[in-house]
Amino acid sequence: MPKVSSVIVPYAAYLRVYEPLTAFPEPERGHWARYARRPGLPSYQDELRLALADVVPTPPVPVPVRESEDAFVLEADGVVLVCPWRTRLRGWQALGDLAGEFPPPVLDALLPPFVRRQAAEDYERWLAAHPDARPWIRTATWQVPINWFVLVSDEEREYDGGSRSSSGSAGEAPVLRYRTPMVEARRRVARGLRALRTAMDEGPLVDGLVDVGRWLEEFHPRSLVELDYGGLVHALPAGALEDDHSAADVAEGIAALRRGDGVTAGKAYGRLVERWRSVRDLRSAN
Repeated sequence: MPKVSSVIVPYAAYLRVYEPLTAFPEPERGHWARYARRPGLPSYQDELRLALADVVPTPPVPVPVRESEDAFVLEADGVVLVCPWRTRLRGWQALGDLAGEFPPPVLDALLPPFVRRQAAEDYERWLAAHPDARPWIRTATWQVPINWFVLVSDEEREYDGGSRSSSGSAGEAPVLRYRTPMVEARRRVARGLRALRTAMDEGPLVDGLVDVGRWLEEFHPRSLVELDYGGLVHALPAGALEDDHSAADVAEGIAALRRGDGVTAGKAYGRLVERWRSVRDLRSAN
Protein backbone atom coordinates (compact mmCIF):
# COMPACT_ATOMS: atom_id res chain seq x y z
CA MET A 1 0.00 0.00 0.00
CA PRO A 2 1.51 3.36 -1.02
CA LYS A 3 2.23 5.92 1.66
CA VAL A 4 -0.08 8.92 1.43
CA SER A 5 1.57 12.32 1.04
CA SER A 6 0.15 15.82 1.30
CA VAL A 7 2.10 16.99 -1.77
CA ILE A 8 -0.15 17.64 -4.78
CA VAL A 9 1.18 16.41 -8.13
CA PRO A 10 -0.49 18.03 -11.18
CA TYR A 11 -1.38 18.22 -14.15
CA ALA A 12 -3.15 15.21 -15.67
CA ALA A 13 -6.73 14.19 -16.39
CA TYR A 14 -7.94 10.60 -16.48
CA LEU A 15 -10.45 8.43 -18.29
CA ARG A 16 -11.08 5.28 -16.23
CA VAL A 17 -13.17 2.16 -16.60
CA TYR A 18 -14.40 0.42 -13.45
CA GLU A 19 -15.44 -3.19 -14.05
CA PRO A 20 -17.58 -5.38 -11.78
CA LEU A 21 -15.76 -8.18 -9.98
CA THR A 22 -17.55 -10.72 -12.19
CA ALA A 23 -15.57 -9.40 -15.18
CA PHE A 24 -12.32 -10.77 -13.74
CA PRO A 25 -11.30 -14.43 -13.89
CA GLU A 26 -10.05 -16.25 -10.83
CA PRO A 27 -7.69 -15.91 -9.04
CA GLU A 28 -7.65 -12.20 -9.98
CA ARG A 29 -11.28 -11.80 -8.95
CA GLY A 30 -10.48 -13.01 -5.45
CA HIS A 31 -7.53 -10.64 -5.21
CA TRP A 32 -9.68 -7.61 -6.09
CA ALA A 33 -12.50 -8.72 -3.78
CA ARG A 34 -10.05 -8.82 -0.86
CA TYR A 35 -8.38 -5.61 -1.98
CA ALA A 36 -11.70 -3.72 -2.08
CA ARG A 37 -12.23 -4.44 1.63
CA ARG A 38 -8.96 -2.80 2.68
CA PRO A 39 -9.08 0.48 4.62
CA GLY A 40 -7.34 3.58 3.29
CA LEU A 41 -7.34 2.78 -0.43
CA PRO A 42 -4.95 4.98 -2.49
CA SER A 43 -5.90 8.00 -4.58
CA TYR A 44 -4.82 9.02 -8.08
CA GLN A 45 -2.24 11.33 -6.48
CA ASP A 46 -0.64 8.36 -4.71
CA GLU A 47 -0.41 6.51 -8.02
CA LEU A 48 1.20 9.48 -9.74
CA ARG A 49 3.70 10.07 -6.94
CA LEU A 50 4.88 6.47 -7.18
CA ALA A 51 5.35 6.79 -10.93
CA LEU A 52 7.29 10.05 -10.59
CA ALA A 53 9.52 8.58 -7.90
CA ASP A 54 10.80 6.04 -10.44
CA VAL A 55 12.14 8.72 -12.81
CA VAL A 56 14.26 10.41 -10.12
CA PRO A 57 17.07 7.78 -9.94
CA THR A 58 19.97 7.79 -12.41
CA PRO A 59 19.39 6.16 -14.79
CA PRO A 60 15.61 6.62 -14.47
CA VAL A 61 13.21 3.69 -14.28
CA PRO A 62 10.51 4.64 -16.81
CA VAL A 63 8.57 1.39 -16.37
CA PRO A 64 8.13 -0.48 -13.06
CA VAL A 65 9.91 -3.80 -12.80
CA ARG A 66 6.69 -5.45 -11.59
CA GLU A 67 3.08 -4.77 -12.39
CA SER A 68 1.08 -2.89 -9.76
CA GLU A 69 -1.40 -4.84 -7.63
CA ASP A 70 -3.31 -1.67 -6.71
CA ALA A 71 -6.59 -0.38 -8.08
CA PHE A 72 -9.24 2.28 -7.67
CA VAL A 73 -12.44 0.98 -6.14
CA LEU A 74 -15.99 2.30 -5.96
CA GLU A 75 -19.45 0.93 -5.27
CA ALA A 76 -22.48 1.70 -7.42
CA ASP A 77 -25.99 0.35 -6.72
CA GLY A 78 -24.51 -2.18 -4.32
CA VAL A 79 -22.00 -3.53 -6.86
CA VAL A 80 -18.25 -3.31 -6.22
CA LEU A 81 -16.36 -2.00 -9.25
CA VAL A 82 -12.59 -2.08 -9.74
CA CYS A 83 -10.23 -0.11 -11.96
CA PRO A 84 -6.76 -1.74 -11.88
CA TRP A 85 -3.82 0.65 -12.14
CA ARG A 86 -1.74 -1.50 -14.53
CA THR A 87 1.07 1.01 -14.07
CA ARG A 88 3.67 -1.08 -15.90
CA LEU A 89 1.57 -1.51 -19.03
CA ARG A 90 0.64 2.17 -19.10
CA GLY A 91 4.29 3.10 -18.62
CA TRP A 92 5.28 1.15 -21.70
CA GLN A 93 2.49 2.72 -23.72
CA ALA A 94 3.38 6.22 -22.54
CA LEU A 95 6.99 5.69 -23.62
CA GLY A 96 5.77 5.00 -27.12
CA ASP A 97 4.05 8.39 -27.21
CA LEU A 98 7.02 10.41 -25.95
CA ALA A 99 8.68 10.80 -29.33
CA GLY A 100 5.86 13.07 -30.46
CA GLU A 101 5.94 15.16 -27.29
CA PHE A 102 9.59 16.28 -27.10
CA PRO A 103 12.41 17.18 -29.51
CA PRO A 104 15.06 14.41 -29.67
CA PRO A 105 17.70 16.29 -27.57
CA VAL A 106 15.18 16.95 -24.79
CA LEU A 107 13.91 13.39 -24.91
CA ASP A 108 17.47 12.01 -24.72
CA ALA A 109 18.15 14.17 -21.66
CA LEU A 110 14.98 13.00 -19.93
CA LEU A 111 15.31 9.33 -20.82
CA PRO A 112 18.61 8.17 -22.38
CA PRO A 113 18.26 6.14 -25.60
CA PHE A 114 19.54 2.95 -23.97
CA VAL A 115 16.82 3.20 -21.29
CA ARG A 116 14.10 3.62 -23.90
CA ARG A 117 15.54 0.85 -26.04
CA GLN A 118 15.59 -1.61 -23.15
CA ALA A 119 12.04 -0.69 -22.15
CA ALA A 120 10.84 -1.17 -25.75
CA GLU A 121 12.44 -4.61 -25.94
CA ASP A 122 10.90 -5.61 -22.61
CA TYR A 123 7.47 -4.46 -23.81
CA GLU A 124 7.78 -6.38 -27.08
CA ARG A 125 8.54 -9.60 -25.23
CA TRP A 126 5.77 -9.02 -22.68
CA LEU A 127 3.20 -8.17 -25.37
CA ALA A 128 3.97 -11.38 -27.25
CA ALA A 129 2.84 -13.29 -24.15
CA HIS A 130 -0.12 -10.96 -23.43
CA PRO A 131 -1.56 -9.95 -26.85
CA ASP A 132 -4.98 -8.98 -25.45
CA ALA A 133 -3.70 -6.68 -22.70
CA ARG A 134 -5.31 -3.26 -22.36
CA PRO A 135 -5.22 -0.57 -19.69
CA TRP A 136 -8.22 0.42 -17.60
CA ILE A 137 -6.96 4.01 -17.42
CA ARG A 138 -6.11 6.61 -20.06
CA THR A 139 -4.17 9.73 -19.12
CA ALA A 140 -3.97 13.15 -20.77
CA THR A 141 -1.59 15.88 -19.59
CA TRP A 142 -2.51 19.56 -19.71
CA GLN A 143 -5.88 18.86 -21.34
CA VAL A 144 -9.06 16.84 -21.45
CA PRO A 145 -9.36 15.49 -25.02
CA ILE A 146 -12.56 16.64 -26.71
CA ASN A 147 -13.51 13.06 -27.59
CA TRP A 148 -13.62 12.18 -23.87
CA PHE A 149 -16.41 14.69 -23.32
CA VAL A 150 -18.51 12.89 -25.93
CA LEU A 151 -18.85 9.94 -23.53
CA VAL A 152 -20.53 11.89 -20.73
CA SER A 153 -23.43 14.23 -20.07
CA ASP A 154 -23.58 17.51 -18.20
CA GLU A 155 -26.23 15.94 -15.94
CA GLU A 156 -23.55 13.48 -14.74
CA ARG A 157 -21.17 16.26 -13.74
CA GLU A 158 -19.94 16.13 -10.12
CA TYR A 159 -18.26 19.23 -8.75
CA ASP A 160 -16.83 19.82 -5.28
CA GLY A 161 -15.05 23.10 -4.71
CA GLY A 162 -12.82 21.66 -1.99
CA SER A 163 -12.13 23.24 1.37
CA ARG A 164 -9.50 24.92 3.49
CA SER A 165 -8.27 23.81 6.90
CA SER A 166 -9.07 25.73 10.06
CA SER A 167 -5.57 27.26 9.96
CA GLY A 168 -6.23 28.70 6.50
CA SER A 169 -3.86 26.36 4.68
CA ALA A 170 -4.92 24.24 1.73
CA GLY A 171 -7.37 21.48 2.64
CA GLU A 172 -9.25 19.18 0.29
CA ALA A 173 -8.55 19.85 -3.39
CA PRO A 174 -11.44 20.60 -5.75
CA VAL A 175 -12.92 17.69 -7.68
CA LEU A 176 -14.57 17.77 -11.10
CA ARG A 177 -15.58 14.48 -12.67
CA TYR A 178 -18.25 12.65 -14.64
CA ARG A 179 -19.42 9.06 -14.18
CA THR A 180 -21.64 7.26 -16.66
CA PRO A 181 -22.74 3.67 -17.31
CA MET A 182 -20.80 1.92 -20.06
CA VAL A 183 -23.94 1.43 -22.16
CA GLU A 184 -24.50 5.21 -22.23
CA ALA A 185 -20.88 5.96 -23.10
CA ARG A 186 -20.97 3.53 -26.03
CA ARG A 187 -24.27 4.94 -27.27
CA ARG A 188 -22.90 8.48 -27.21
CA VAL A 189 -19.79 7.41 -29.12
CA ALA A 190 -21.94 5.88 -31.86
CA ARG A 191 -24.18 8.96 -32.12
CA GLY A 192 -21.22 11.31 -32.07
CA LEU A 193 -19.44 9.42 -34.84
CA ARG A 194 -22.52 9.49 -37.06
CA ALA A 195 -22.87 13.25 -36.63
CA LEU A 196 -19.16 13.99 -37.15
CA ARG A 197 -18.79 11.77 -40.22
CA THR A 198 -21.84 13.38 -41.82
CA ALA A 199 -20.52 16.89 -41.20
CA MET A 200 -16.78 16.59 -41.84
CA ASP A 201 -13.98 14.55 -43.36
CA GLU A 202 -11.96 12.08 -41.36
CA GLY A 203 -9.60 13.89 -39.00
CA PRO A 204 -8.13 13.90 -35.48
CA LEU A 205 -11.51 14.35 -33.77
CA VAL A 206 -13.11 11.44 -35.63
CA ASP A 207 -10.00 9.27 -35.27
CA GLY A 208 -9.82 9.97 -31.54
CA LEU A 209 -13.47 9.06 -31.02
CA VAL A 210 -13.07 5.84 -33.03
CA ASP A 211 -10.05 4.93 -30.90
CA VAL A 212 -11.77 5.54 -27.57
CA GLY A 213 -14.87 3.70 -28.79
CA ARG A 214 -12.82 0.61 -29.65
CA TRP A 215 -11.19 0.79 -26.23
CA LEU A 216 -14.57 0.85 -24.46
CA GLU A 217 -15.66 -2.26 -26.35
CA GLU A 218 -12.98 -4.24 -24.50
CA PHE A 219 -14.80 -3.99 -21.17
CA HIS A 220 -17.77 -5.53 -19.39
CA PRO A 221 -21.08 -3.93 -20.50
CA ARG A 222 -22.00 -3.19 -16.87
CA SER A 223 -18.84 -1.21 -16.25
CA LEU A 224 -18.76 2.44 -15.20
CA VAL A 225 -16.81 5.08 -17.12
CA GLU A 226 -15.24 7.99 -15.23
CA LEU A 227 -13.82 11.21 -16.65
CA ASP A 228 -11.79 12.84 -13.87
CA TYR A 229 -10.10 16.24 -14.17
CA GLY A 230 -7.54 14.97 -11.67
CA GLY A 231 -4.63 17.38 -11.25
CA LEU A 232 -5.96 19.74 -13.92
CA VAL A 233 -8.08 21.36 -11.20
CA HIS A 234 -4.83 23.09 -10.13
CA ALA A 235 -4.15 24.43 -13.63
CA LEU A 236 -7.51 26.10 -14.25
CA PRO A 237 -8.02 29.71 -13.08
CA ALA A 238 -9.90 30.40 -9.86
CA GLY A 239 -13.64 30.15 -10.44
CA ALA A 240 -13.24 28.48 -13.82
CA LEU A 241 -13.96 24.98 -12.52
CA GLU A 242 -17.35 25.89 -11.14
CA ASP A 243 -18.37 27.34 -14.51
CA ASP A 244 -16.81 24.54 -16.58
CA HIS A 245 -19.51 22.74 -18.54
CA SER A 246 -17.36 21.44 -21.37
CA ALA A 247 -19.42 18.26 -21.77
CA ALA A 248 -22.51 20.39 -22.36
CA ASP A 249 -20.68 22.42 -25.01
CA VAL A 250 -19.55 19.27 -26.81
CA ALA A 251 -23.06 17.79 -26.67
CA GLU A 252 -24.50 21.04 -28.02
CA GLY A 253 -21.97 21.08 -30.84
CA ILE A 254 -22.71 17.49 -31.88
CA ALA A 255 -26.47 18.08 -31.72
CA ALA A 256 -26.00 21.15 -33.94
CA LEU A 257 -23.98 19.14 -36.46
CA ARG A 258 -26.74 16.54 -36.52
CA ARG A 259 -29.18 19.31 -37.49
CA GLY A 260 -26.79 20.74 -40.05
CA ASP A 261 -26.35 23.92 -37.98
CA GLY A 262 -22.66 24.73 -38.46
CA VAL A 263 -22.97 28.17 -36.86
CA THR A 264 -24.16 26.85 -33.49
CA ALA A 265 -21.58 24.05 -33.62
CA GLY A 266 -18.84 26.62 -34.27
CA LYS A 267 -19.92 28.72 -31.28
CA ALA A 268 -19.86 25.69 -28.97
CA TYR A 269 -16.38 24.80 -30.19
CA GLY A 270 -15.28 28.40 -29.69
CA ARG A 271 -16.36 28.29 -26.03
CA LEU A 272 -14.29 25.15 -25.54
CA VAL A 273 -11.21 26.72 -27.11
CA GLU A 274 -11.51 29.85 -25.01
CA ARG A 275 -12.09 27.93 -21.79
CA TRP A 276 -8.94 25.84 -22.22
CA ARG A 277 -6.74 28.64 -23.54
CA SER A 278 -5.29 29.43 -20.10
CA VAL A 279 -4.26 25.79 -19.58
CA ARG A 280 -2.52 25.69 -22.97
CA ASP A 281 -0.72 28.91 -22.11
CA LEU A 282 0.44 27.43 -18.79
CA ARG A 283 1.69 24.33 -20.59
CA SER A 284 3.71 26.48 -22.99
CA ALA A 285 5.19 28.43 -20.08
CA ASN A 286 6.43 25.15 -18.59
